[in-house]
Amino acid sequence: MLKDEDRIFTNLYGMHDRSLKGAKARGHWDGTAKFLANGRDWIVEQVKGSGLRGRGGAGFPTGLKWSFMPKESDGRPSYLVVNADESEPGTCKDREIMRHDPHTLIEGCLIASFGMGAHACYIYIRGEYIREKEALQIAIDEAYEDGLVGRNACGSGWDFDIYLVHGAGAYICGEETALLESLEGKKGMPRMKPPFPAGAGLYGCPTTVNNVESIAVVPTILRRGPEWFAGFGRPNNAGTKIFAISGHVNNPCVVEESMSISFEELIDKHCGGIRGGWNNLKAVIPGGSSVPCVRGEKMKDAVMDFDALKEVGSSLGTAAVIVMDNDTDIIKAIWRLSKFYKHESCGQCTPCREGTGWMMRVMDRLVRGEAEVEEIDMLFDVTKQVEGHTICALGDAAAWPIQGLIRNFRDEIEDRIKAQKTGRVSAVAAE
Repeated sequence: MLKDEDRIFTNLYGMHDRSLKGAKARGHWDGTAKFLANGRDWIVEQVKGSGLRGRGGAGFPTGLKWSFMPKESDGRPSYLVVNADESEPGTCKDREIMRHDPHTLIEGCLIASFGMGAHACYIYIRGEYIREKEALQIAIDEAYEDGLVGRNACGSGWDFDIYLVHGAGAYICGEETALLESLEGKKGMPRMKPPFPAGAGLYGCPTTVNNVESIAVVPTILRRGPEWFAGFGRPNNAGTKIFAISGHVNNPCVVEESMSISFEELIDKHCGGIRGGWNNLKAVIPGGSSVPCVRGEKMKDAVMDFDALKEVGSSLGTAAVIVMDNDTDIIKAIWRLSKFYKHESCGQCTPCREGTGWMMRVMDRLVRGEAEVEEIDMLFDVTKQVEGHTICALGDAAAWPIQGLIRNFRDEIEDRIKAQKTGRVSAVAAE
């Protein structure tokens, strides 16, 4: 279990002062100019050495991503874009950072931008995050007034500007290239890759898009050293991680823990156990709504990191853990997710535009049991035709929850269809 002195986010619950004064008292903005004086390459190597992997869901090594940025400018400016469009159902970790610990993010933006040779950073914040935007903007203004950002940031001789841009609440804008399109004032629709953002991103210039948590942990990694950060979790799954646990636990919470903590320890230590006890656990979605669900009995001993959750047929994603007990109508829960993805598809790729609606309508009938057993395989087949055949990962995100349902709870779907055929409609399905 993570010790208090090892927590990076010391104000996750908003119990302390979130202003610049409070942040400095908790050790932030300490020696930032010294890090910049060590040079770009040093910063990138430190982040590489820490083993930090992106906290937005894909888990790509952060230092490696930064190293793709051009070393010498060809006349175009470079940009850092922070993805604060936290729209994945179940995910609410970045919100707490921006609301209660905003200076961790702002300091991280300065260091990361310097490491990539960017004089400007854009934070793209989700449309529904009104109060979070206000808190973050106040913190940015404080940093400007104190000379920490702006001209000659931290007295380093480096000019750095930070801009906060409010989205309009579209899930698709959480995809990095759709986010860039939206930032440029166009429709939020994903771009074809290549070119990748590091070659031609925002306004056609070299750009790196990173998640809020990925950027906010960087100053502490530099202060304490990459070995310290790499000391948490299993190899290739290093560091601390914010978990957002919701659903049928006694105390839902957002908590910073060590990577590779077991699911059982996470739930028992921080959430007071499963509602109705461990025998009442039906299923868990371990990483936000776009990853497949896992049966409860397979989840109890699971380790919460990127590699271990792959082994149980799911993914860590954003570490938004959604817990479902035996009272849950799992078919209806997954139908609700398929409805969400159908609603949020941008319609650019045919498999996703047509497939998400098709999958939702079949799921609709499965909830009521008004389908044929053969349609289960047909639905699985359609998810395979959507998955991997679209420009961005929304097609995959729509397909995976349904695949997880069919793989793990096929018996329930079949039972409901049979019950409907024989007239024994279950109380759940009749609602």
